[in-house]
Amino acid sequence: MMINKMTRLLAVSTALFLFAAPGVRAHEIDPGIADVQVTETEITMSIQLSLESILAEMDLAAITDTTQSPVEQIYAELRATDPATLRAELEGFWPRMQRRIIIEVNGDRILPELVGASIPEVGNFDLARSSTLNLRADLPEGDDPVRVGWAALYGDLVVRQVGGGEDAYTAFLSDGDLTAPLPRLEIRTESAWAVFARYIIVGFEHIVPLGIDHILFVLGLFFFSLHLKPILFQVSSFTVAHTITLALASLGLVSIPTSIVEPLIAASIVYVGVENIRGHVNVMARTGLVFVFGLLHGLGFASVLGDFGITASHFVAALLGFNVGVEFGQLAVIFSALVLILVAVRFAMIAPLRVEEQPVRDTQVMYRAVSVVGSILISLIGAWWTIERIFL
Repeated sequence: MMINKMTRLLAVSTALFLFAAPGVRAHEIDPGIADVQVTETEITMSIQLSLESILAEMDLAAITDTTQSPVEQIYAELRATDPATLRAELEGFWPRMQRRIIIEVNGDRILPELVGASIPEVGNFDLARSSTLNLRADLPEGDDPVRVGWAALYGDLVVRQVGGGEDAYTAFLSDGDLTAPLPRLEIRTESAWAVFARYIIVGFEHIVPLGIDHILFVLGLFFFSLHLKPILFQVSSFTVAHTITLALASLGLVSIPTSIVEPLIAASIVYVGVENIRGHVNVMARTGLVFVFGLLHGLGFASVLGDFGITASHFVAALLGFNVGVEFGQLAVIFSALVLILVAVRFAMIAPLRVEEQPVRDTQVMYRAVSVVGSILISLIGAWWTIERIFL
């Protein structure tokens, strides 16, 4: 009875959060993301940003969401402006913005040139609109390195070096900071296989050891049943689902703020743990539910992949490599859990009554005990994360 109430409470809380959260999504402030390429003769930059907040002269360093700004109304009007009109606004504003994009060589400033802008249609007004500006500048003769950044007024900036291979520079800049000196280099190209292999490691590390929330969810799948068929159904369903949303989000076709995705991922951990404790859940119903949760986790994977930076020249290879790495990480978690249970059973067996039957029965009893205790712990941790990610 108590578990049923918990399940209903979780469902209601999740539903309320889904309905309540969209009203704030457009107001969230995300960092700008700059892909920077430095060659021997020029620097090019592709910057993803909230163009409306820039044009409204909003001080993004002083606020956490746009509703806190005195120019919120201007921002809202620009958010409703069509791309052609917004592009015209940008052209007129560019001389002022140009001076706030910092490119330095030996302490000397170089002003960038605006060579292109991609501005999406207005679309869903509840979602922030992310535009992309393409900039370039000629570099002075010599091999002096380059430092880049932007004014503190524009908030945080993620800088990702393009063409640096495995040692490519990345940084998270705040308060108007500049990057470390970026050397001029002859652009190195990686083969698709090299990119694929590199992103396998990235995907694996996101599960083991970095993805503790995903580890707990996978353990929740394992604790559902010791039989191969239910585990195979769930893992396959989870894999297909997170592959779909990972691809869509990486292509920019789906965009849901992490402030919504992360609490729901935590709630999914609670739910699988509660179902494990209840027991006697239909395998196909559970598989369908895991598919839905897999869609959420795919969005979580996409945010990590976006922060890491995905190479445009070998997008498919990077995406597949990351996904394969995630699967290897999940299988490593399941295999490790299975080995631990089998080792525990081995040491716990005392005077088996029938050699051919007792080990199997002991394994099932031990597994059920570990499943219940583990699921309780998983649910409690997931519940705390859900509260923390929504309210704290």
